[in-house]
Amino acid sequence: MTQDSERLSDRVSRRKFIAATGVTGAATIAGCSGGDGGDGGSTSAPDTDGSTGSGGGSATEDTDSGSESGASGPLESGGSSTVYPIMNTAASYWSANRPADDTEYWPHGEYDIETDRALASYWGGLYGFSSEDDGPPFQFTVGLSHSGTGVEKVMNGQLDIGNSSGNVEDELPERDSYEKFVDHVVGVDGQPLVVSQEIADAGVEKITGDQLKGLYKGEITNWKELGGPDREIQVLGRVKDSGTRTSFVSNVFGNPKENTQVANRYGQNQRLAQAVAQADNAISYLALAFIDTEGVAPIALEWEGTTYAYQDDQNGLDSKEYPLSRDLHCYTWDGTSKKEAAVLNMILHDFGQDTFVAPNNYFKLSKRRQEEQKKKLPEQV
Repeated sequence: MTQDSERLSDRVSRRKFIAATGVTGAATIAGCSGGDGGDGGSTSAPDTDGSTGSGGGSATEDTDSGSESGASGPLESGGSSTVYPIMNTAASYWSANRPADDTEYWPHGEYDIETDRALASYWGGLYGFSSEDDGPPFQFTVGLSHSGTGVEKVMNGQLDIGNSSGNVEDELPERDSYEKFVDHVVGVDGQPLVVSQEIADAGVEKITGDQLKGLYKGEITNWKELGGPDREIQVLGRVKDSGTRTSFVSNVFGNPKENTQVANRYGQNQRLAQAVAQADNAISYLALAFIDTEGVAPIALEWEGTTYAYQDDQNGLDSKEYPLSRDLHCYTWDGTSKKEAAVLNMILHDFGQDTFVAPNNYFKLSKRRQEEQKKKLPEQV
C-alpha cells in the first residue's frame, strides 16, 4: 500500500512538473493575467461593502482585445479567481500536449480511451481540429479577474469562456434576459469559513449561522463573544464583483446585493488567504482551493441545527445541504462553439475531473451532473 501511494505521489509530482515547465505559452499568459494591478489586490472597506463600487477594479487583468473564434485563433477564457485553478491547470495540460505514450501525464488507457494522439490533439480532434507539429490544435489561454468581469466580457465578445463562481443572474442583476448565456458547470466549491491560525489555536472551532450574520453585519466585534481571546475581530471578504462574495452573501442572507461590513476586501482568493494567514485576528469565507494556505485554519459552521466541518465524512463541505456550497461555472455566449466544446468536454470527462478539478481541492461532478453538462455541448464530428 505504501509503495502504491509513493508511485501515485511520484506520478502526480511529475505531471505537475511537466505542466509547470513545459507550457510556457499558456502559463506565462495566465501568470501575467494574474497580477494584482499594483495594489496587492486589496481595498480598504471601513464602511459597507456596497458603498464603494470600485473596490476590485485594479485586480481586473483580463485583456480587453477580444478573441477570434476561427480555427486558427486562440480560445480565451477569463474571470473568477475561484475557477481559475481549474482552467489554468487545463490550459497547462492542453498547451503541453504530451504524446500518447506518456501515460503518466496522459493516462488515456485508464479512462478506456484508445488513441495514439497527443492529449490536446485527441480532445481537439473530437471536434474536427487538427494539430500541426507537436503543438495543440489551437492555443488556450486563461486570464484572471472576477466573476462579474468574466460574464460581462463573454457577453461583450471579449472572451470565449467567462469563468464565474456565482450565477450570472446574481453577477449581472440588471439584465432583463439571460437566455443567450450557456451555463457549463465544471465543479463544485464547498466554500469554507477560515480564521487566522492563532484564533483556532485559542479554541475557536465553530460558529453558528446567526453568529456569522452578526460578524458580517458588524454586530459581533470581539473574539471573546465567540469563546476566543479578548481581541478585536478583523472581518475580511472579497470585492463586490467577485462571485465568491456574491455566492456567500446570497447563501447567508438570501440576497446577493445585501450590504455587509468588512475591514478589507480582496480582489483574488490568493490575496484573501494570505491576509487571513498574516493576521492574528481574522475571519473570512474562502474558495476551497485555497484552504491549504499556511496560517489559515478552517472552522465549522452550525446551520439550522447541523454542524458542517471540513473533512467531515458525514456533514462535510461537499454535502448538498451545506449552505455555502456553490457551483463553478464556465459561461459561453449564444451557444457553444466546437472550439469551446473541445476544452469543456475535456474538463467534464472523468479525466478532467480527476486531473483539473479534484487536485485543486474542489468537488467533482457526479456522473449524473457530468452527463447533464455534456448534453449542452455540440455533437462531436
